[in-house]
Amino acid sequence: MRDALGQLLQGKRDTVVIAPSGEVVAGALPRALLSGSFNPLHRGHLGLAEAAGEFLGAPVASELSAVNVDKPPLPVAEIARRAAQFRGVGTLVVTRVPTFPEKGRLFPGCTFVVGYDTAVRIVAPRYYCDEATMYAELTEMLRSGCRFLVAGRSREGRFITLRELSLPAGLRPLFVELPEAAFREDVSSTEIREAREANGPDALGVRDAHRPPAERC
Repeated sequence: MRDALGQLLQGKRDTVVIAPSGEVVAGALPRALLSGSFNPLHRGHLGLAEAAGEFLGAPVASELSAVNVDKPPLPVAEIARRAAQFRGVGTLVVTRVPTFPEKGRLFPGCTFVVGYDTAVRIVAPRYYCDEATMYAELTEMLRSGCRFLVAGRSREGRFITLRELSLPAGLRPLFVELPEAAFREDVSSTEIREAREANGPDALGVRDAHRPPAERC
């Protein structure tokens, strides 16, 4: 795996697909992806991927970009550490494309599973050169068959969904709402890291996500 990740960082390959066994595999790329930093992987990620898969009728893999817009690239050792969390859990696709327009070109026809806050940033012109560039790049994604499946989030005592997001008329077909009844999980990676520091390495983490609901109370 580390050799493949090194090739990815050197630009010698576009993706590294890691199976739940931990092995690098070849073949067709997933048609639905949940992108994240997975630092750490937690029950919110797992629950969202499961709910999105049921909604879409197709499995959802996870995607980790080794390159971030405003941070140094992740070293191989750190990518491998994060990938190890997926052993026995699910498929992880490692890329070096940090933005969704780039992901759309790499995965045409893909459904990207995102949260509400990410959807807000996707249509914010300040994350592009200008509004015209934003519209052009997202229109390209729409024409390539890509979609965003958007999960809501809890904020100040209420649940916010895609319906409250102002979308340019021409881009509305690019976004699909994941109903609250299908998924709601009020947990963040920041909260997980803080809980781990206070209560141990798996506080609110992956093992907790696999316990029956009664055991989480």
